[in-house]
Amino acid sequence: MIPVKDLNINSKTTIKDLIDQYGKMGGFSSKKLEEGIRILQKMQKEKEITKFLSFTADLISTGLRGIFKEVIKNKMFDVIITTTGTLDHDLARSFKDYYHGSFDLDDKELAKHHIYRLGNVIIPRENYGKIIEEKMSEFLSGIEIKEWAPYELLWELGKFINDDSSILYHAYKNKIPIIVPGIMDGAVGSQLWSFWEMNKNFKLNLFLDEHLLSDIIFTSKKTGALMIGGGISKHHTIWWNQYRGGLDYAVYITTAVEYDGSLSGARTREAISWGKIKQKAKHITIEGDATIILPLMIGYLL
Repeated sequence: MIPVKDLNINSKTTIKDLIDQYGKMGGFSSKKLEEGIRILQKMQKEKEITKFLSFTADLISTGLRGIFKEVIKNKMFDVIITTTGTLDHDLARSFKDYYHGSFDLDDKELAKHHIYRLGNVIIPRENYGKIIEEKMSEFLSGIEIKEWAPYELLWELGKFINDDSSILYHAYKNKIPIIVPGIMDGAVGSQLWSFWEMNKNFKLNLFLDEHLLSDIIFTSKKTGALMIGGGISKHHTIWWNQYRGGLDYAVYITTAVEYDGSLSGARTREAISWGKIKQKAKHITIEGDATIILPLMIGYLL
């Protein structure tokens, strides 16, 4: 029986002080957040472990992109699994701005003014489709026409971007592979397809990405993952880890509900039945918005 302790916050309270108190206050999601951080701490201290980071692309349209950049820059993870939208937003924001909006804006009016809305972020069309088309055309005109592993092509794209704010740039510098299983599903993917239509000797071999993952999985003594949001990013992470008996560590952040049976809503405990997370693994599902949760977690770890 552990007594519930009251929070004690004052003008000198740090992120570390606050999170340490979360573990003692006994209250709901705050306790889960603290437990998730402890799991990540143990994961980071393991000497022989491969660390996966998966996340959904919408987060890169926000200032949370800076958090992802920081963890990649500091080599806190070894493999990144995400969607094409991450490439889109990272590339576009390296050259153009996105802006504050509102969930309550009139979408018909936005369409009239050629403005996209992503939640409460707004994006002028020329700051998304146009700039991506221009920069991808410039990038692709300078590459070798051959068969590419997608992760190697994305390193080249990061080198081309050459911007300190870019996720792709720091992945290139640290040679951290970014795996995008559904790479055609987005603006960057469409530009790759368009380039192929005119250069049929240009090829993307997705099997080479999967071969890299197989080499990583079958040579890793332990694995752990921080998964933010669901969909293909989360599933590809746990899918590959089932081939080694499951993840040893897993922290999952989601806003999805469980009752509809979706993969995005599935808690980490469900993955145990599939062998995607080990029965003795340290794991936690934290329900909440990653734009609130992740800065606290990474801020504590750093």
